[in-house]
Amino acid sequence: MFIQTESTPNPATLKFLPGESVLGQGTADFPDAPSAQTSPLGRRLFGVDGVTGVFLGSDFVTVTKAPEVDWNHIKPALLGAIMDHYQSGQPVMEGNASAASGHAVHDGEDSAIVEQIKELLDTRVRPAVAQDGGDITFHGFERGVVYLHMQGACAGCPSSTLTLKMGIENLLRHYIPEVTEVRPVAA
Repeated sequence: MFIQTESTPNPATLKFLPGESVLGQGTADFPDAPSAQTSPLGRRLFGVDGVTGVFLGSDFVTVTKAPEVDWNHIKPALLGAIMDHYQSGQPVMEGNASAASGHAVHDGEDSAIVEQIKELLDTRVRPAVAQDGGDITFHGFERGVVYLHMQGACAGCPSSTLTLKMGIENLLRHYIPEVTEVRPVAA
């Protein structure tokens, strides 16, 4: 098994491409070790000292490390953990646990606008940020403000504010006049 690695715009994250499906569809975000209990792969990765977050995408794994940890010290252990997982034959997610589409449900008078927002996120934004090892999902819409949740490499990335304001906000405002602003939300 050959696992490729790619750097991301976030220096605290590294993207691993095992050359096989990870989740196939959806994503899974584990911001800490307890949240990864439904994922054998997530548990293995959190077993490596210095890992502070794991994000699973369709065909990639993004790992976030503590600031004081050097990639050169933990990268071999992470590659080994990913390889061991795939050789074990265990599923990526256990039991009824499954990947999420990510978007929050929104009912109400703005539902047509929200559907447009989700469509633009799914077709224009999410594929681009997945290339960088992250995901951005819809969290809410209130009085012209779109609230988005940043995951994987996008969470805590130094350029995430620029991505939100200059990229996503401009895109949404261009296509949907009701959108006035985009703001990030915590998990």
